[in-house]
Amino acid sequence: MIHVVLYQPEIPQNTGNIMRTCVATGSKLHLIKPLGFKIDDKSLKRSGVNYIDKLEYVIYENWQDFLNKNSGDFYYFTRYGHQPHTSFDYSDSEREIYLIFGKESTGIPKEILQKDLNHCMRIPMTKSVRALNLSNCVAICIYEVLRQQNYRTLLLEEPHKGKDYLEK
Repeated sequence: MIHVVLYQPEIPQNTGNIMRTCVATGSKLHLIKPLGFKIDDKSLKRSGVNYIDKLEYVIYENWQDFLNKNSGDFYYFTRYGHQPHTSFDYSDSEREIYLIFGKESTGIPKEILQKDLNHCMRIPMTKSVRALNLSNCVAICIYEVLRQQNYRTLLLEEPHKGKDYLEK
């Protein structure tokens, strides 16, 4: 399973978009407090549209609480990473893969990153931009994992209008 971990997210719209992406990809969301919003915040619900009720998520009191309750392969996304997000092998869909993202203002604390430097990575970009939007980063990284897993159980055809919609 793919797990998305948000360490102390601050912006409800980002988290709402990430919630929608998690539902669309069958990923589980982990939120580590403190959160910069209430989980029932109306802007969070607006970003997540009507999908929040289909979301599998857990909220943790702090980083240690998260570590105590989860195990698997942890990957940390940071602008200070030296490896691109595509340099890892995520192809084994039986593994528990945790994609960990920091808060929008300061990222993941250095003390956490220093404990696993081999799994710190960045999404390549020009020097003109400090970082991409958090919800965009999450989508890019989830879909890289899914691409390597041949999109597992995701639909490759639109389910509502039918496979032949364009031909009609």
